[in-house]
Amino acid sequence: MSKLDDAALAQLFDDARTFSYWQEDKSVDDALLRELHRLVELPPTSANCSPGRYVFVKSKEGKDRLAPALAEGNLQKTMAAPVCVIVAHDMAFYEELPKLYPPTDARSWFVGNEQLIADTAFRNGSLQGAYLIMAARALGLDCGPMSGFDNEKVDREFFAGTAIKSNFLVNLGYGNRDRLHPRVPRFAFEDACRIV
Repeated sequence: MSKLDDAALAQLFDDARTFSYWQEDKSVDDALLRELHRLVELPPTSANCSPGRYVFVKSKEGKDRLAPALAEGNLQKTMAAPVCVIVAHDMAFYEELPKLYPPTDARSWFVGNEQLIADTAFRNGSLQGAYLIMAARALGLDCGPMSGFDNEKVDREFFAGTAIKSNFLVNLGYGNRDRLHPRVPRFAFEDACRIV
């Protein structure tokens, strides 16, 4: 495997930003969302447990259902985004392990261990949410990941009767770079890292 070129790294990291404003004339095709999901499923999760679940909210009806759960500061940018992804995780993910991880009885690791289930679902679902952001950027989409919503309202509206719980939201589309603010500071290596 070779290092990505500077342009690819810039698209994924250096030039990538969190967007709140979107190009109004550019939609996101369903086929692109399917390709996005294909990429998100490939990177690793613990024992291939893959607890991530995603609702791609595109329609006016879907956004009207989501709106009451949004914090005031997130309402307009979410309504204007072509897509808002509800990134969630399935607390019953382990029931799929006989199919997803056939080398051993991985399901038995989790049955009856609520803390391990919760930790594994949240950790790996969050990891898959991060994969989603990077895959979206790789496919030429801009992202606006955010908290600032009522998880319980989202879960009642979109996941009632299931073991799925929402984690965070990611607006997707083609960002309006003219409305970006300057990038805020990041930590230097010495402030955040140690080599031991």
